[in-house]
Amino acid sequence: MGVNAPLNRKLRMGLIGGGQGAFIGRVHATAAILDNRAVLVAGALSADPARAKASAPDFDIPPERAYGSYQDMVTAEAKLPDAERIDFVSIATPNHTHFEVARAFAEAGFNVLCDKPMTYDLAQAEELARMVQRTGIVFALTHNYTGYPLVRQARDMVLAGELGEINAVRGCYVQGWLRRRLEKENQKQASWRTDPRRSGAAGCFGDIGTHTYNLGRFITGLLPETISCTLKTFEAGRQLDDYGTAIVRYQNGALGTVTASQISHGRENELWIEVDGTKGALQWHQEQPNKLLYRVNGQPHRLYTRDPNAPYMTDTARSSCRLPSGHPEGFFEAFANVYLAAYADIVARAGGQKVDSAKSLYPNVADGVDGMNFITQSVASSQQNGAWLSLKHALCRK
Repeated sequence: MGVNAPLNRKLRMGLIGGGQGAFIGRVHATAAILDNRAVLVAGALSADPARAKASAPDFDIPPERAYGSYQDMVTAEAKLPDAERIDFVSIATPNHTHFEVARAFAEAGFNVLCDKPMTYDLAQAEELARMVQRTGIVFALTHNYTGYPLVRQARDMVLAGELGEINAVRGCYVQGWLRRRLEKENQKQASWRTDPRRSGAAGCFGDIGTHTYNLGRFITGLLPETISCTLKTFEAGRQLDDYGTAIVRYQNGALGTVTASQISHGRENELWIEVDGTKGALQWHQEQPNKLLYRVNGQPHRLYTRDPNAPYMTDTARSSCRLPSGHPEGFFEAFANVYLAAYADIVARAGGQKVDSAKSLYPNVADGVDGMNFITQSVASSQQNGAWLSLKHALCRK
């Protein structure tokens, strides 16, 4: 799974967010360096300048590159010699800040890896997509579930025609951690995710429903046509949805369903997806990511396991594995696979090549627009009692 690198060094990473009390920033920092392809050298780790600098030792960031704000960071890093400045920045902050941070670094010519959803609203996503095209930077969105080897195996099988014509995609992401009003207890993750000023127009559907939708798009390559959605807030007083379900009509005539919940007792991160084709069907569960079930009527069910030495593994799936079969690979490794795919383009750009990410393995800015369009139209449909609305968008991945 190596990168054809003209650079005889590690890529230099900057991190925005991830300070004390954060979750996803540490995941980014761990995944980015997992394969010894990058090193974290700078960061603005919190919106609070004091906390930002106090968090730096946790990441071994030297004091002189522990910035009090992302604005200070982009200004200072841009002034450094090419041999010292960061090659890319990772954005691990609440949704409402993604656009302004990404814009600042993109305009300064830095490559960007951003947590999802890409922006606060669709208009920001569209502007960011045009900016990425104009500047030529590499932009990757960490829909990390696309990095699992057997998700990539499923994608290769679908695209090779092994399932025939795709008729249906069923996706579900069920959690239970917001069954009670944790936001009233000042729990950091709950506070911003349930706040429309920071999360955006959707709560649960924006947080995890987008993962489910993106996974279906990644595996099948189907283009969306229309959507009908119903969102619900079950916890009284909560401002954003904590449950929702949507039906998606795809342009080839297939049907998709997306269900997301954060109020289901005992559920942790139960993301699963099923794909029905005319020749066969696939099923994958995130909590058991090293198994992929393939079914054909009248035949024994086939269980694909994550085995880089097995002849049934596709090249993409095999190259996404780090360990022999039977040794579980999981969340961090999948996250790291998204980083590795983006690194190939970052290295190419550093070598003077023009990068076209239209067909990238990693989720790109077009996928970010797709996700924001999905959120926007889901909310609008729900507000119109489940009306069918268009999901077509000129800037989405084709």
